[in-house]
Amino acid sequence: MSDTKSLREDALKYHEFPKPGKLEIRATKPMATGRDLALAYSPGVAEACIEISKDPTTASRYTARGNLVAVVSNGSAVLGLGNIGALASKPVMEGKAVLFKKFAGIDCFDIEVNESDPEKLADIVCALEPTFGAINLEDIKAPDCFIVEKLCRERMNIPVFHDDQHGTAIVVGAAATNALHVAGKKFEDIKIVSTGGGAAGIACLNMLLQLGVKRENVWLCDIEGLVYEGRTADMTPQKADYAQKSDLRTLDDVIEGADLFLGLSGPGVLKPEMVAKMASNPIVFALANPTPEIMPDEARAVKPDVIMATGRSDFPNQVNNVLCFPFIFRGALDVGATEINDAMKVACVEGIAELARATTSAEAAAAYQGEQLTFGREYLIPKPFDPRLSETVARAVAKAAMETGVATRPTDLDAYRDQLNAGVFKSSMLMRPVFQAAATASRRIVFTEGEDERVLRAAQAILEETTEKPILIGRPDVINTRCERLGLAIRPERDFELVNPESDSRYRDYWQSYHALMARKGVAPDLARAIMRTNTTAIGAVMVHRGDADSMICGTFGEYRWHLNYVQQVLGNETYSPDGALSLMILEDGPLFLTDTHVWSQPTPEQLAKAALGAARHARRFGVEPRVAFCSQSQFGNQNYGSGQRLREAIAILDTLDTDFEYEGEMNIDAALDADLRERLLPGNRLTGAANVLVFGHADAASGVRNILKTKGNALAVGPILMGMGNRVHITTPSVTARGLLNMAAIAGTPVKTYG
Repeated sequence: MSDTKSLREDALKYHEFPKPGKLEIRATKPMATGRDLALAYSPGVAEACIEISKDPTTASRYTARGNLVAVVSNGSAVLGLGNIGALASKPVMEGKAVLFKKFAGIDCFDIEVNESDPEKLADIVCALEPTFGAINLEDIKAPDCFIVEKLCRERMNIPVFHDDQHGTAIVVGAAATNALHVAGKKFEDIKIVSTGGGAAGIACLNMLLQLGVKRENVWLCDIEGLVYEGRTADMTPQKADYAQKSDLRTLDDVIEGADLFLGLSGPGVLKPEMVAKMASNPIVFALANPTPEIMPDEARAVKPDVIMATGRSDFPNQVNNVLCFPFIFRGALDVGATEINDAMKVACVEGIAELARATTSAEAAAAYQGEQLTFGREYLIPKPFDPRLSETVARAVAKAAMETGVATRPTDLDAYRDQLNAGVFKSSMLMRPVFQAAATASRRIVFTEGEDERVLRAAQAILEETTEKPILIGRPDVINTRCERLGLAIRPERDFELVNPESDSRYRDYWQSYHALMARKGVAPDLARAIMRTNTTAIGAVMVHRGDADSMICGTFGEYRWHLNYVQQVLGNETYSPDGALSLMILEDGPLFLTDTHVWSQPTPEQLAKAALGAARHARRFGVEPRVAFCSQSQFGNQNYGSGQRLREAIAILDTLDTDFEYEGEMNIDAALDADLRERLLPGNRLTGAANVLVFGHADAASGVRNILKTKGNALAVGPILMGMGNRVHITTPSVTARGLLNMAAIAGTPVKTYG
């Protein structure tokens, strides 16, 4: 089966199953009781209507309008398919709506309209203003698109954005900014030759002029050749703005010495011999889809120093509008902008360009494994799955909207940044008090698996976002090579301390310290020497033991209890011993703490009581008031054996202590999470509301719930947090991400006296 046939079949199946289309509507409020119905519809809905009639701005408080965009098309210029009509364009518009939701959390309706008259189409769009917070015009042919957008912008008091024009122009502007940076050239000095006088082509040229390109240095060509003064064939007012006073007539005539070729036309338009005539370090943006104006290998054959971008995902530097439109709308909606003006577009350009020059995010690297994501000729613009686009671009757009006076709901930009990050990183809001507590002390955190990519990315983030000082255990040549390959700015010794197991001045002190601890546990000097050369977990533990580090993080590979064994050997004593592993699961409706997920297979009543005390203490660390449920197959004493009996004994221990949190048990998980069910089973029980800390009598049960929530419940796991060790050590799991390690570093960064 050919790749083309396979793609076609897969695409059709994707759109048809498990239900047709790519969108559905979901309720955001409960609809389970008569009371819900009375609030959602008659009579309660009238109250919201009355408020909006008195003050129209409250529509964004009481309805979805403030986060709702319409994608409107008449299907007259769809992708590379041309004028296929409104109905046939619907899959594209549904896809656009999905991208709005995926990348920026914006709700979207696709609206396909059977109307070819641009003025009548504008009338229809303008009539939609009460429903939507913004309008995205899509796939409308030129020059009709110019007319529709102009009329809508003049008559509507919400943002109207023709993405085919301005989205493409913004991403091209960002790519051009960075390409010139690589080439060592400036906008005001370059000569541009462009093919394609359609909506996207004209908008790109307009953007490049805003960025500093001189009008006289732009040479626009189309199917009729050069756009020159006096030409009458296939001319529009938009093309006429770029007419040159010249006797030259063809693309081949004007390409000589060009610094930038901008292609938005068709396949094969730019010939290799034309590229050969361009200036040194030429920039070729061949953006026709699916076949560009020239293939990258053809251009490089005649100009090895060429800097290329295409519209395709199978080549570096894909000019993709998804880098722009979700985030420019996000910023505009969040400040109630009445339009998307030039300043907001330029802010978008600058934000995208700046992000590409920064260190690549771990999330983007994971989504594009195997690709070189280091700023340069092969990486001019960030990848769509870089989660920092939301914070960087939307915030820049909101700032520009406020500065230019089009924002009706100005916001605090620092708080807005936190809000955007919370929308992208599920742990952001819950981790904030932990990061704030960690900022009060500069602790030294040693990562025992320092050569791991996730650790290196976490170390970069720690240096950028915290006051902590990472220490990495690993070989310097390996770490240097990997930092360079990953495009990380950090380097050993300059940015962080490095412990080289193969050669460290403290080696003798370390093996002797380890031997002193283990001499009467069967560890001879030779074995101690070998362990301090090969076992990075033991090395990290000895560092903490000797005071060379304040805390250690290990476990990115290997089995949890293997690491725990060496941790206990070195750091366990009468003061510090494991009380269990606490896992925080961040769910759509809030956090849920689970213990013990890793340490004790069948904890004793004493261990269960300690685990509950530690879990309650840590829950408050995250700003959560603990409500602890002891979970078992047994329910309120109906089984007198197994975990039920041990849990009841643990509760009896807590009853003798002066505790300051709610706890109850033993019970099934559904009773723990459903207060109404629990009240029917045990009226007057001492737990109020849904439990947020679950204590299990078996590690199998706790670990199983953790993994089910993570893989099937879309929960984000933070931890496990090793309780009872004075915050001196935490053992992660092999599935931990770079951001997970950053979160663990913040947890480890809290002063020891506070939590343990």
